[in-house]
Amino acid sequence: MLTAIVRDDRYLEHMPGHTHPEHPSRLRAVHDMLDRDPPGPLLHIAPELAMLKELERVHTPAYIKTVLQTAAHPFTNLAPDTPACAKSYLSAWLAVGGCLRAVDALMEKRCAAVFCLVRPPGHHAQPDRAAGFCFFNNLGIAARYAADRYRLSRIMIVDWDIHHGNGLQELFYASAGTSYFSTHDALLFPYTGAIEEAGTGPGTGYTVNIPMPRSFGDDAVLHLYRHTLGPFMRAIRPEIVLVAAGFDAHHDDPIGRSPMTAAGFGRLARLVCELVRENGAPPLLLALEGGYHIRALAACVREVLCSLTQAENATGAPPASPLNAEASAAAEILAAKVHAVHRPHGVWMP
Repeated sequence: MLTAIVRDDRYLEHMPGHTHPEHPSRLRAVHDMLDRDPPGPLLHIAPELAMLKELERVHTPAYIKTVLQTAAHPFTNLAPDTPACAKSYLSAWLAVGGCLRAVDALMEKRCAAVFCLVRPPGHHAQPDRAAGFCFFNNLGIAARYAADRYRLSRIMIVDWDIHHGNGLQELFYASAGTSYFSTHDALLFPYTGAIEEAGTGPGTGYTVNIPMPRSFGDDAVLHLYRHTLGPFMRAIRPEIVLVAAGFDAHHDDPIGRSPMTAAGFGRLARLVCELVRENGAPPLLLALEGGYHIRALAACVREVLCSLTQAENATGAPPASPLNAEASAAAEILAAKVHAVHRPHGVWMP
């Protein structure tokens, strides 16, 4: 089956201001890359506007009304870092709708993986407010849609954005049905996601937070994921995997300032594909989150799409890439700390 993308020029109509990091030029650079040098055959999925009842799976009616009211003003601040223009509501509703149509395409087996090239991003959005450039919680709504529409009871969200997805964590912190795995820099907004934050009530053990040192590059990240996400996914055996795909850990990113490369993100996507294939090959949905260096973002998206299109033709898991010994040692130390935190919960560590 083909890899698919969700793409629409209406995502470019959200204009938060010429100097704002989440500028439409980010996505325009990705579109230009796809037009100039597409990474293999891609199925195009046309997004549709989300319905009100779909937004209300996560957000309060009062907050949804607040977002709609921004259409009446040339410029509005929903949060200090989250401005809106008169057409931002359209892009935000369409971002949710694009992710929901991607879920449909996956569950109908029209494709095995979808990359939703949407904006504004979503993993910081909370039920009653915007935050961190995010209007609606795109993947949070998609997860609840998948659970309700397709009766899925084992949903996994993997968040590799450099910022912790506090909105996603809040939604599923007490849930065993939707697990959340995040690697992030805890010294950046929103300053949440401590390693001890592992869920509550029936969700205890189903949230995995891994604050990473800013020095972690490609090799360390790959080693860490193999030894934490690997056993976590084997324990959960998810029926669908959703990825909050942010690229602000790239070394050129003006906000993240971590040492990852575009090739490293491609390797990370390849590893996720390997783990998915080893655990029953559930459908895989990625949604664009951060990444604020225009050329780096386009390069990262291309590398990830190359990994997705290559993975769909793979007959077996490719050999593991050799990793730098020093980076592996640092990652092993951090992985051991994660294991120690989660072993008492008994969900994925014996």
